[in-house]
Amino acid sequence: MKNLPLGIQSFRKIIEENRLYVDKTKDIYNLLAHGGQYYFLSRPRRFGKSLLVSTLKEIFLGNKKLFKGLWIEDKIEWIKHPVIHIDFSEVEYETVELMKESLVQTLDRIAAGNGIQLTTVSYKTRFGELIRKLSANGKVVILIDEYDKPIIDFVENREIALQNRDILKSFYSTLKGLDEHLKFVFITGVSKFSKVSIFSDLNNLNDITMDETYAAMLGYTHRELLEYFDEEIHELIKKEGGTKDELINDIKYWYNGYSWDGKNFVYNPFSILNLFLKKRFANYWFESGSPSFLVKLAAKENIALAELENYKAGEEVFSAFDIEKMQVVSILFQTGYLTIKEIMPISRGKRFYILSFPNAEVKESLLVYLLGDMSPKYEGKISVMVDDLKTHLKTGHLEKFFELMRSIFAQISYDMFVRDREGYYQTVIYLILKLTGISIDTEVETNLGRIDAVIHLEKVIYVMEFKIGTAEEALSQVKEKKYYERYLSSSKTVMLIGIGIDIGERNIKDYKIETVQP
Repeated sequence: MKNLPLGIQSFRKIIEENRLYVDKTKDIYNLLAHGGQYYFLSRPRRFGKSLLVSTLKEIFLGNKKLFKGLWIEDKIEWIKHPVIHIDFSEVEYETVELMKESLVQTLDRIAAGNGIQLTTVSYKTRFGELIRKLSANGKVVILIDEYDKPIIDFVENREIALQNRDILKSFYSTLKGLDEHLKFVFITGVSKFSKVSIFSDLNNLNDITMDETYAAMLGYTHRELLEYFDEEIHELIKKEGGTKDELINDIKYWYNGYSWDGKNFVYNPFSILNLFLKKRFANYWFESGSPSFLVKLAAKENIALAELENYKAGEEVFSAFDIEKMQVVSILFQTGYLTIKEIMPISRGKRFYILSFPNAEVKESLLVYLLGDMSPKYEGKISVMVDDLKTHLKTGHLEKFFELMRSIFAQISYDMFVRDREGYYQTVIYLILKLTGISIDTEVETNLGRIDAVIHLEKVIYVMEFKIGTAEEALSQVKEKKYYERYLSSSKTVMLIGIGIDIGERNIKDYKIETVQP
């Protein structure tokens, strides 16, 4: 059993240290064989982008010996090319001047490593000079990793983000007109900024982010999980117990589900490697990065979390990441909190996308984070509180359920409230009930309106309506519009719950329950 490469982004180091490498070279071959020159690929953090760039680097440097036994070994002609590899996580960008200076130093370091001295002054002219001088030894390969880091690290500081964006735009524009010197250009990062904002001069840039051919080039497919991690799976069974099929189903439930074409689904490598190293299920990928900015943006745009499951989106959501007009659904997709579950063609050239949380790790973690952010008193105690709520619902102790719900609302800071919006309270209750694992549907359409929430238990169905006002008004609406009728054919007891909201106190004012007889 080979050592796992957690945290190692160097292909050379993985191979030389005899660590496990999931062979992606067939996908890389398909990319190279396509014959294109300029490529762009975006993926969420910790998805193997840097390892892909490092693998491309070793291929273009002609280091065939590192690929012994891999798919690509005898499929290409191993020719050495000059390579410019820039990782923007290693570039300093806290200020405009520091970023310019750091870019100059990065280019000088690459030049010195190739026995070249640069004489021009600015970072832009130096980049062009480096390309031209290197091309004396063959056409140049340019690999840029984390191209957008100087921008996304300052999304909350618009002024610096825009300044860094302008520097990057100027830097990348250097490539225009240098086709004759270039063999291959590959740019990768987390976000997909509009071509107008950064890549306006690279009108031949091929964005393969959502190309089905490369959908599984990063991440582990289910087949790869079974093929490459068989020994790790058996080791985990010894610790966790159960059968192999049960364990694999649990791994799939927790960590599979990322897709960029609605057909090919992959596991996040960071989570899988952590799972097998630490031999326990946990929220590894989520805990490696804080979504605090997303929480603030979602609150600002009044996005209800209930709307994000099976969210129907058009093409425009995938190219809407721009500092000057940021949209929360677009950012959630590009950062990995939402993924494509299905693509629905509606006419030639037009389609809709169904977005949702990739898996249980992301969904549960995000809901816990949001609830903890809303109600700091319960941070660190969310699982206990959620378990109590689940018990109260299942045992029918609704008075205890609403008592705890009131306590939660009382702890939510004033700034988090959306005044005069019933959907806000629906969202908070949705967050809590989703964490319990109880089946809850929201915004359920009927022929006369929409039911706010429907909870399905083993023997009971709760039909809930929220109303800014009194519980009696909420219950009257349920009965008047006969929201309950569709559930009467069930063998379960159907109970109607009207919930009154007091805006002044920002809390649940009262509730009223009524059982419906078939």
